[in-house]
Amino acid sequence: MGLDEVIKQYHQALDEFSRGDPEPLKQLFSHRGDVVLANPFGPAVHGWDQASRALEYASSRFCDGEVTAFEEVARYAGADLVVIHEKEQWQAKVGGAEDLSRFGLRVTSTLRREDGAWKLVHRHADPLVSGITLNQAALLARGEKQ
Repeated sequence: MGLDEVIKQYHQALDEFSRGDPEPLKQLFSHRGDVVLANPFGPAVHGWDQASRALEYASSRFCDGEVTAFEEVARYAGADLVVIHEKEQWQAKVGGAEDLSRFGLRVTSTLRREDGAWKLVHRHADPLVSGITLNQAALLARGEKQ
């Protein structure tokens, strides 16, 4: 499967993830010990076992979601390693909320060719926040009012 097809499959898997299903995304990840996952629901984890558990936990926080847009900002491609930076637009019920939340993520993904197939070896996603200071973002992360 070509790289563009894998990225399309990756985007479809993220859409499933937004509805609480981590399995399609887990299938796209390398299951090797050097995998790294950093998402907004906890610290970065290293190794497939930890990444698998972190994917399951993060997906369990979403319900009735949809990833509505992907904007590729940059792609750096070699023969066996690709890094992509994208902006993702999501909407989902998060953390048991009754209402949909709309939010953006800035995401860096690294794919590596393993046994002839492209596999995710690194995903770092964090909220795309603009119009507030770093101090305000820190207060919001702690649940404090500005």
